[in-house]
Amino acid sequence: MAAHDRSLAHEADAAPPPADRPADEPEAVIRVRNLKVAFAEKVIMDGLDLDVMRGEILGFVGGSGQGKSVLTRTILGLVRKARGTIEVFGENVDTLNGQQRRVLERRFGVMFQQGALFSALTVKQNIQVPMREYLKLSPDLLDELAMVKLDLVGLPLDAADKVPSELSGGMIKRAALARALALDPEIVFLDEPTSGLDPIGAAEFDDLIMTLKQTLGLTVFMVTHDLDSLYHACDRIAALADKKVIAVGPLATMLASEHPWLKAYFGGERAMARMSSGERERSS
Repeated sequence: MAAHDRSLAHEADAAPPPADRPADEPEAVIRVRNLKVAFAEKVIMDGLDLDVMRGEILGFVGGSGQGKSVLTRTILGLVRKARGTIEVFGENVDTLNGQQRRVLERRFGVMFQQGALFSALTVKQNIQVPMREYLKLSPDLLDELAMVKLDLVGLPLDAADKVPSELSGGMIKRAALARALALDPEIVFLDEPTSGLDPIGAAEFDDLIMTLKQTLGLTVFMVTHDLDSLYHACDRIAALADKKVIAVGPLATMLASEHPWLKAYFGGERAMARMSSGERERSS
């Protein structure tokens, strides 16, 4: 199936907006309600509610070990929930059969922490993994599409035949992003995408995400602790503490919160230095 055909398939899969929702009202493409996730006796999330709106970059923050990545994996169906509902594109994922779930999965792209590339495969082969799983394409078309994705994320074309050990940290991140975009997804999940990058590389990656959001119409769910990403790239921020989402909104909402964790995170010395830097950038 050609890329154009896949785009048409995505349009056919997408449900029309509900009749009672105004056309200009943001659509929640992911809706989580009363979610509980536990591993044995350890409760990770309890009573968690969250909406992810179409076309936004949502930054998801929280303390270390609080379950940020667990929420991503639960939405993706990789972690079993104890209670609650998860709706994606208006469909309760618990009601989907195997074929319906495969159709849904094609509308996701995922970039795991540290890239999670297959070490024995070349970059081109890594990008082709989801294509081979979900599509029936000729080898020539697979190669052509992989090179398109490579170019899309700003990697040199000669990186296609390199293995991950031959790449820099920034190139690994971009290769992992290219794989996440392999099936022309509507929602992309990014797990700590700028972790381990130097400030210049992290800023360039943020700019890339923002550009892709605009050009491809992506919705981005980004788990991050990077204050620069939260300040520069995210339309809204959701904060996880006390086993639930305690605040959702733009940066101003986080700064105005009286919750102790949010005050410590966004009111600390490093955060305030970043805010001051941002104010200087806007006034220059």
